[in-house]
Amino acid sequence: MAKKIKCRLCETELDKTAVALTRKLLGLKATRFYCLPCLANYLDVTVDELLAKVEEFKEQGCALF
Repeated sequence: MAKKIKCRLCETELDKTAVALTRKLLGLKATRFYCLPCLANYLDVTVDELLAKVEEFKEQGCALF
C-alpha cells in the first residue's frame, strides 16, 4: 500500500493533484505538501486559480498530472 501524504498545515489526506501541484509550483524535490486551500493561502491566490493552472499544465502535457 502506498504511503498516505497529508497536508503539512491541516493534516488533510492529499490526492494526486495536490501533490503534483505542490511539486510543480514549489519544486520537484518538495518534501512538504499542501492541500489546495492551504496551498492557495500560502501562495496568496484562490483555489479556482490553482485549478485553472492544473488544467493549463495538463494541456501543456506536464507529466506530473
